[in-house]
Amino acid sequence: MGNREDLLSGARRCLEERGWARTTVRDIAAASGGVSMAAIGYHFGSREALLNAALIEAIDDWGTRLGRTLASFGKADSSPAERYEAMWVAVIESFTADRTLWLATMEALVQAEHADDLRLYLAGGQAQGRQGLAALLRGAPENEVDAGAARTLGAVQMALFTGVMTQWLTDPGQAPTAAEVVTGLGALTGIVNAHE
Repeated sequence: MGNREDLLSGARRCLEERGWARTTVRDIAAASGGVSMAAIGYHFGSREALLNAALIEAIDDWGTRLGRTLASFGKADSSPAERYEAMWVAVIESFTADRTLWLATMEALVQAEHADDLRLYLAGGQAQGRQGLAALLRGAPENEVDAGAARTLGAVQMALFTGVMTQWLTDPGQAPTAAEVVTGLGALTGIVNAHE
């Protein structure tokens, strides 16, 4: 690997171990195998730009893994409700297995207020996520899901993910299980349907 790749790898490791705010240029240089701190400026322009690039790379890798996992639930010979609960089991397992990445992503949301490139990347990722989630839940290819389904079904599912993730990151002992999420959604459906 060259210095650029070493810096990206070191920055990813720092994000996982230290988080966004506590990672220094010195930490990244050390985690990169001794690449000079000046190389950060040469290759990326700033610590923030390097951390943005490292986080984007990590999110892309994680998103690919999670997408493959979630897609596997749409092909089972079980009921839609069973597949939905199984999907939640996998998502909640990710909150534990990929905890540091989820935390870094939350930090990135705050940092995006000051970094247009990061905000645009995260917004694009959300748009793709809404489309992909709507497709997954409908059991259809993404290119067959209309914008309305992405803005309703996909967006609400993403909001559920974010809310449950926040609970798991702050208080895993009290956060809802997959079965409780499904039961809660059933109760909400009853409330919504009662107002029609």
